Amino acid sequence: MGESGAVPHVLIFPFPAQGHINSMLKLAELFVSLTNFHVTFLNSEHNHKRLGLRADSLLERVHFEAITDGLPECHPRSADRIMDLFDSLKARTKPIFREMLREKAKRGEPPVTCVIGDAILSFILEIGEEVGVPVIAFRTVSACSLWAYFSIPWLIDARVLPIPEGADMDQTVTCVPGMEGLLRLRDLPSFCRERDISNPGLQLVQNETRHTVKARTLILNTFEALEGQTLNQIRKHCKTVRAIGPLHALLRAQGPKAPPLFPSMSLWLEDRSCLTWLDSQAPGSVLYVSFGSYTVISRRQLTEFCYGIVNSGKPFLWVIRPDLLDGEEAVLPEELALQAEAQGRFVKWAPQEEVLHHPAVVGFLTHSGWNSTLESLEAGVPMLCWSFFADQQVNSRFVEGVWGVGLDMKDVCDRVVVEHKVRELVENEGPRRAARAMAERVRESVNPGGSSFMEFEELIDDIRSMRACTL
Repeated sequence: MGESGAVPHVLIFPFPAQGHINSMLKLAELFVSLTNFHVTFLNSEHNHKRLGLRADSLLERVHFEAITDGLPECHPRSADRIMDLFDSLKARTKPIFREMLREKAKRGEPPVTCVIGDAILSFILEIGEEVGVPVIAFRTVSACSLWAYFSIPWLIDARVLPIPEGADMDQTVTCVPGMEGLLRLRDLPSFCRERDISNPGLQLVQNETRHTVKARTLILNTFEALEGQTLNQIRKHCKTVRAIGPLHALLRAQGPKAPPLFPSMSLWLEDRSCLTWLDSQAPGSVLYVSFGSYTVISRRQLTEFCYGIVNSGKPFLWVIRPDLLDGEEAVLPEELALQAEAQGRFVKWAPQEEVLHHPAVVGFLTHSGWNSTLESLEAGVPMLCWSFFADQQVNSRFVEGVWGVGLDMKDVCDRVVVEHKVRELVENEGPRRAARAMAERVRESVNPGGSSFMEFEELIDDIRSMRACTL
């Protein structure tokens, strides 16, 4: 990836949530590892503090900055209060970001060549146009879920939405181009279950997604061999679409070198002792369980999952965040807790990429967040999917129904079903074989000459060709 001309300055601005920060920090690391770009990474002040990034320890060519999200420090910033965050970002953060871009030039900093903005925040596109800075949109979800979001107006026109009360959730949806007959009502993004199409959450994802077409380039953390058919649908509406993922695999493909620039990108403190525990387990024996950084479950659901996993007899490593339960402490019934602790291990957070690559891990019980899905695909680990929110319903459907790399347990949380599905995942060779084959396709896409490798090179060339903004 050659170097020429003036050094570009890229400002990266993610939506302030763990999953969005993860993938966009991977992009920053790729730029720093493979180019001479100046990179500015813009976090919310709240997350900047949680990540522990300080001015005196910044890397030579990466500058971390913080901007308010407008919410009080005590706000939970949880999935059930996500509209508070969106509203505050638009009202409070937007004008500050506009002035930030203008002030950078006045302070004599390297002029911003382009902004890579989270595409769920369309105001970044608006501000870029106002101040004359090109904006590349980065949507951190899968192509299939993005296309489902894009299709919401067609679903409304076809009177599929709002879903009538008492509707058969297994009814097939036929008006999403390229996915005819694949999606059921239960597979549509969670926002589509709202009974009122004027619901703010449904309107937000619909409107923000449709704004994506205004970006000069849309980048997605996916690859052609996985989602080529859906990418072709998206390309009919967007100027340029670049599939450059999985980003963590593209980084891994660069070969052994110095430790990662960002050893831990987690907002939670990782418990690395779980890797030592995994070392003591038999190869291909442990079920890894994690519902990500946003999912919130009930005490009943926690208990049903635990009974099902314990009754399966399989060793497990289970991530239980302090805020996993809705307003409660995650405490199991005493007898169940004793059984579980004898059979597995609980941690508050884990180094997930390393866990999934550990030879002891045989399967992944997941919420089907896109980062987790990609990490599992890259590691060749089959998935048992229990989706919770937003794009996860679509992802879980594709895991089983299209890619064949796992099982979809959507909308069911019953100990008998959990036990059966865990056994099926661990003992059935089909998903494991498909997962191993998919891992090979991942490697092909990110190695030199692969589709994602080539798309990333073209993205670099695009940025180099942009005239640095003089504001």
